[in-house]
Amino acid sequence: MINQEDFLSILQLGTGLFWIITYILIIKRGFQDKNYGMPMVAICANISWEFIFLFIFPNDDRQKIITSAWFVLDIIIVIQYLIFGRKEFKKYISVKHFYSSFFITLGVSFLIIIAMTLEFNDFEGKYAAFLQNLMMSGLFISLLLSRGNSSGQSISIAVFKMLGSLLASIAFFLYFRTYLITILSLATLIYDWIYIVLVCKLYRKRA
Repeated sequence: MINQEDFLSILQLGTGLFWIITYILIIKRGFQDKNYGMPMVAICANISWEFIFLFIFPNDDRQKIITSAWFVLDIIIVIQYLIFGRKEFKKYISVKHFYSSFFITLGVSFLIIIAMTLEFNDFEGKYAAFLQNLMMSGLFISLLLSRGNSSGQSISIAVFKMLGSLLASIAFFLYFRTYLITILSLATLIYDWIYIVLVCKLYRKRA
């Protein structure tokens, strides 16, 4: 019978793998559509978290490998946003303001995650991770609705994002349960399901 430590490792590796697949699919779809697939605030929060818990407060060796893969992939996603997002927003703001807004948001995201880490004495980054995952789920829905099409998005992206979030939620519910993380997990899964439904509807309209 599988023991607790081994099962937790499976959940950790599964979460890492599903999110790696999600990032790869976002990158692939981004190049196909010549559009970015992750909202700006989510990009800034993601890459800030990965930098902080890779270089400032590094986690265990297994998680460091997973976080390293996320970080490398997120660098590509950042580049896609800076290239394709500049074209998408050129009707509304200047190039200077576009880049300024991104780097200001990146700096603010970095400082907030550092502050949360110190405030909650959470040097594994779990509270920041679950909070920004919920934020990301809502932002994906917002991006989809604002565009009115599936550019930069796909059903597979939505499904693998939900699977990664689900495994992380199961791991924390079983072994590190807190009221806050439980609520954040449930809310994330609800929004992820809404995201999947909306992407599917857009694909059916396009068919």
